Amino acid sequence: MFNDNLEERHNLSIDRIKEISQNAELDNEELARFYMYEAKFIVKLDELYNFCKSGKLNDYSLEELQKLNKSLYEELDPKLYDTCYGNPKYTCGIFGEDLGRLLSFLYVELRGLIVLAFEARLDEMVALQELFIECYLFGNNVNELKDAIYWYVSDYSDDLIEERIKELLDPDEDFATRIIMDSDLTDLRYLYKFGEYITDNELKTAKYLNSLSDEEINSMARTFTEGYRKGFELTGKDITKKKTVNIRFCLGFERLVREEIKEFAKIGLKPTIYRAAYNSINKTISGAKVGYYGAIANKQFEYDHKQDYALYFNNDFVERKLGATRLAYEKYKDLASVHGGPAVMEVFGETPFEPENNDFSYKLSDKQQKMIVKFSNEASAIVNNYIKGEERSFTIIAYPTPEIGDKFEEIFAETVKINTLDYDKYKTIQEKIIDALDRAKYVEVKGQNGNTTDIKVSIMKVNNPDKETVFENCLADVNIPLGETFTSPVLKGTTGRINVSSVFLNDLKFTNLTVDLKDGFVTDYSCDNFKGEDAGMEKGREMFKANVLYNHETLPMGEFAIGTNTTAYVMANKYDIVYKLPILIVEKMGPHFALGDTCYDRAEDVKVYNPNGKEIISRDNEVSILRKSNPDKAYYNCHTDITIPYDEIGNITVVDYDNNRTDIIRNGRFVLEGTLSLNDPFNE
Repeated sequence: MFNDNLEERHNLSIDRIKEISQNAELDNEELARFYMYEAKFIVKLDELYNFCKSGKLNDYSLEELQKLNKSLYEELDPKLYDTCYGNPKYTCGIFGEDLGRLLSFLYVELRGLIVLAFEARLDEMVALQELFIECYLFGNNVNELKDAIYWYVSDYSDDLIEERIKELLDPDEDFATRIIMDSDLTDLRYLYKFGEYITDNELKTAKYLNSLSDEEINSMARTFTEGYRKGFELTGKDITKKKTVNIRFCLGFERLVREEIKEFAKIGLKPTIYRAAYNSINKTISGAKVGYYGAIANKQFEYDHKQDYALYFNNDFVERKLGATRLAYEKYKDLASVHGGPAVMEVFGETPFEPENNDFSYKLSDKQQKMIVKFSNEASAIVNNYIKGEERSFTIIAYPTPEIGDKFEEIFAETVKINTLDYDKYKTIQEKIIDALDRAKYVEVKGQNGNTTDIKVSIMKVNNPDKETVFENCLADVNIPLGETFTSPVLKGTTGRINVSSVFLNDLKFTNLTVDLKDGFVTDYSCDNFKGEDAGMEKGREMFKANVLYNHETLPMGEFAIGTNTTAYVMANKYDIVYKLPILIVEKMGPHFALGDTCYDRAEDVKVYNPNGKEIISRDNEVSILRKSNPDKAYYNCHTDITIPYDEIGNITVVDYDNNRTDIIRNGRFVLEGTLSLNDPFNE
């Protein structure tokens, strides 16, 4: 990867950086202070690289490892963030907006050296060291600095993209797998081998899992891997053609992951496990939390730099990245053809993050927003050409972490219970709901208790009710826990308003979120996250557009569903953790509406059947069907569920073609015959 003469380049760059760390020969005193500070950090990371490479890290005590870990991440402590070079507001206050934002970007990229040192990725370390020296030589020349950063990102993105794709597909890229399988997991020093930020949360998670019996761990692992296997079985896909599965998780869960790796091996699958994005390039490739990850030292810091790629994102860069993606997948096409898809373990328990708006952060221009949509669409099409949607599957499950509070162990046990609810009981109940929904011309959803939801959702017509259905009976397979019936709604006629008092979407908390739709497409949206009538509303709109619409001007409603997992809802309210739960569980706790692609995206032609043998015919909508005539317009490459809790639902009513009305939920409770037992948890 990268260039030859790596050791020579490494030695030359480190020698120069050591000189800068002692004396930055710049006229601007503040700028000299910045470069000396960063040079000392780079020298420290070079020492860490050599230390890790020597194997001496294995001799450190737990206390020494904790001290080392803290020293690497402590400057990102929220209490220190006001005077941190990673804060664009701070650097812009010192150096002015143009230079300040560039230096803050450089600060962020250099933090990637931490994980590179642990993995001994000398090539990437040298590239960053050389970038630092080049930037130093340009001093406060903003244009030269921009060019240096642009060409660094452009020149190295080809190699980084190839490396990222190889990590996804090749089980021999096993840095994390070896730690998980070879370490004594009762010796918590292993957590510090990953190089991620480790807090009490990760330590307590690992300790708790170590306290569970082998039977409990084995049962949890089988629930996960069996859900993955069923995902292939229920969609008629041949899992025996697959050789790898991509496992994604939060550090602390290694004992469970180890057992899952063993269970996957029984069905012929080897793990690919790679790190979540650690620099700007990787974040534009795969997203910040796609992979394994530790604690986030400062969420505001992450939010402030979420759109840093606005610095260099242009049409030439897009075309280069797409070309590199094609070449990489072609190079690893044999590995891609046997890749089965992701197996994801989410976590919950943290206090929902409500970001502060930072006016000095980079933001995508309107033109760049269109470019990122183009890139996302075309990159997804490339991936689908090699890891075909009609041949792959996935599974996803969630567990709490100790951050959730003093009742962590109780909540964990309750979550395991929720993840293993009675399959047959829910299958029968949800069939009753689906039978009613299959008669619908549209479904009416209205709010109560201050919720202003008022929407009609158009439903595909069933012409052969003995053999066809429009709602999927979602049980414990790819999407754990069980407890929902969902469809791809007809967009025409799907009109009205969705409102929810508080909801956690894509790691961000939205307060009093309102979304208006007409004929299935978003026409307006607002939230109350930011103060100030006009300025606050605009900032809220920006947050929603960037993090839910993913910079599209609008999105269609890709899914309408009714969650039936009242056990999860009651548990969440009992422990007052409703707004700490991931959407994976929340979507089962009331009706939800997904903005973006349908649940069947890129696999619409694969026939899917409910357990009763009926084919689910509503796999397409008016947008996804464009794949046959105008593929570039068929997908948005996003899907975000917005769930309304039961206590905010006034009614969910089926209206059939004769205008007969049948309530499924009234005043937050199930009233349809055959479903009343779903209300039992409310009464316990």
